[in-house]
Amino acid sequence: MAELWNEFLRLFTELDVALAEIIAKHGVWTYAILFAIVFAETGLVVTPFLPGDSLLFAAGALAAQGGLSVPLMMVLLFIAAVIGDAVNYHIGKAIGPPAFSGRFRFLKQSHLLKTQAFFEKHGGKAIIYARFVPIVRTFAPFVAGVGTMSYPRFLAYNIVGAFLWVVGFVGAGALFGNMPWVKANFSKVILAIIFLSVLPIALEWLRAWRASRRVSAPSVSRDPGV
Repeated sequence: MAELWNEFLRLFTELDVALAEIIAKHGVWTYAILFAIVFAETGLVVTPFLPGDSLLFAAGALAAQGGLSVPLMMVLLFIAAVIGDAVNYHIGKAIGPPAFSGRFRFLKQSHLLKTQAFFEKHGGKAIIYARFVPIVRTFAPFVAGVGTMSYPRFLAYNIVGAFLWVVGFVGAGALFGNMPWVKANFSKVILAIIFLSVLPIALEWLRAWRASRRVSAPSVSRDPGV
């Protein structure tokens, strides 16, 4: 168990080395391992911490070196991403509405209605954009299910988002991952990918925090007679 935990941690600290060892040790079973990770990261609300963008990039880079097929990896991970989001959606649809029945004071019906309205208006873009933002990628399909966004509409954007995400990052890894400079600075490249992935949500949080500060700041009124 300790050895398995150490190998799991290396997916974050030494992703390229750990993934290369997995490929060398498990061969074609690496497809199944990567399939499971991508499915869990997108399909289970409790596992938003799993590597996503960086894993796809590293997988594409290592597959391009030989031993694994880049096109086959794209197809399998695309399927994993689509199924993951679909499962997550249905989990949200199944347990979400009852949670907003009024038994829990902090889960207000008004929040559910606002979520539903948001996804009916911006759902397509939200589902696609969420693919490229860690953590949000895990929760967006769940919220879409809670908000009762129609499944055919969700599925269409789910497929488009999964295609762009998987093909984009695996393809980028295959094209650029084995360039001498990238190979020499692979860990830094992975950190840069992670930073750029979380930057949009960090900026959004900062914008919301500033807006709340402006709203809560007391207004200063002057006496016109002074």
